[in-house]
Amino acid sequence: MNNTLDIYNLSKDYGDFRLDDVNFSLPKGYIMGLIGPNGSGKTTIIKIIMNLIIKQSGDIKIFGKDHQKFEIEAKKRIGFVYDTPKYYEHLNLKQLKNTIAPFYDNWDETIFNTIINRFELPLNKKLRKFSKGMAMKSAIAIALSHHADFIIMDEPTSGLDPVVRRELLDFFRELMQNENKSILFSSHITSDIEQVADYITYVQNGKIVFSKTKDEVFENYAIVKGGNDLLNTDSKKGFVGIRKNEFGFEALTDNVNKSKKIFGNKAIYDKASLEDIMFYNNLKSKTV
Repeated sequence: MNNTLDIYNLSKDYGDFRLDDVNFSLPKGYIMGLIGPNGSGKTTIIKIIMNLIIKQSGDIKIFGKDHQKFEIEAKKRIGFVYDTPKYYEHLNLKQLKNTIAPFYDNWDETIFNTIINRFELPLNKKLRKFSKGMAMKSAIAIALSHHADFIIMDEPTSGLDPVVRRELLDFFRELMQNENKSILFSSHITSDIEQVADYITYVQNGKIVFSKTKDEVFENYAIVKGGNDLLNTDSKKGFVGIRKNEFGFEALTDNVNKSKKIFGNKAIYDKASLEDIMFYNNLKSKTV
């Protein structure tokens, strides 16, 4: 399988925070959601991929080539969208486009105008007067107008109202009809990831908890509920995290089949959301 992105043993030490031995790959033609609590390392990973932060160890390959040695070549094929797009606010969108377009050999005015019309963005309005949703849409339009094969977005839906978020998620789905494109986007809004991602990479405290297909995640993880009499030293080991009260327990398992063999029909098994998975992993990290 051809991969758009491969990360091997990536590390970066800040003293009070360490990105530790990060490994994951994104196959061509798929969307990967990068999830994790604030401060977990998501933005650091993205900035290292873009060579905005220099890694200390490890290897990164984009389109099969080293991301530093072939940085210019790779970035011509990447559309990068910051969490908060920063522009020269005295410009309007047309002026911004005219400033950026010459940097790309493959700039396509038709694509730009199609996206601008799709999002109903005004070309002659000053960027300082754009709402956050309009700013994010314009950033996406610019990022995609040079035939980018790899779109990297840091929290693209954060702070947007539900209508705009849904509009952008629908746009991402349509974009992926082109099987040559890949998307990596981070978000703390787990429901957005659940809707559009094919792969999910979960980072916490600078370490990868898992990097799997979305189907694998939801097949393996589940919420288990039952009476406290079901818990003992051995059965607790099968849970990622546990909450108990006088009425019983609720826990997260990352091996639902194993839990069913242990508890049988004495417990209740519910589908775990990504929010559940993050919550119980965070609960575990606080008790370790």
